[in-house]
Amino acid sequence: MSKNFERTLFAAGFGGQGLMILGQLVAYAGMHEGRHVTWIPSYGPEMRGGTANCSVIVAEDQIGSPVVPEADYVIVMNQPSLTKFEPKVKSGGTLFYNSDLVKYEKKREDIKIWPIPANTIAKGLGSDKVANIVMLGALVAAGDIVGEEAALKMLNEQLGKKKPQFIPMNEGAFVKGKETVKG
Repeated sequence: MSKNFERTLFAAGFGGQGLMILGQLVAYAGMHEGRHVTWIPSYGPEMRGGTANCSVIVAEDQIGSPVVPEADYVIVMNQPSLTKFEPKVKSGGTLFYNSDLVKYEKKREDIKIWPIPANTIAKGLGSDKVANIVMLGALVAAGDIVGEEAALKMLNEQLGKKKPQFIPMNEGAFVKGKETVKG
């Protein structure tokens, strides 16, 4: 682990798309790796169906401020989130967007862009509720915010407690998400 390691993430979409869980899993994985983390949720006026986002910082050193003005990684699951958060991707950063629900036409030249058909993949696995885990797999494979081993461990620990029967579907979503950014 290198000193001065610090990575930031915004995850945004409609309430009910699992963005808070995605952010928490990244934070837990960072903690599992022995790093300092922050996770800050932000909800729109409605929970389910309203907009929701969270910011995550994973750092080697202590975090001075939990505020994330621009992020290394941004995940957007709906059109309003693209409008709001695409400008907040750091130059040289990475944008992951749910290509099933988001049209992205005027693409920035200074960032990496990954269109991920998260809903299509999730439905193919049996439930569109795992679209967030598809995005988590893509983030872990294309980025360096947390490692795969820690992400999978936290996925199983955090989501497997309440509903262990969904572990195989969640693991499948994670793997399919990784595959979308390979090659």
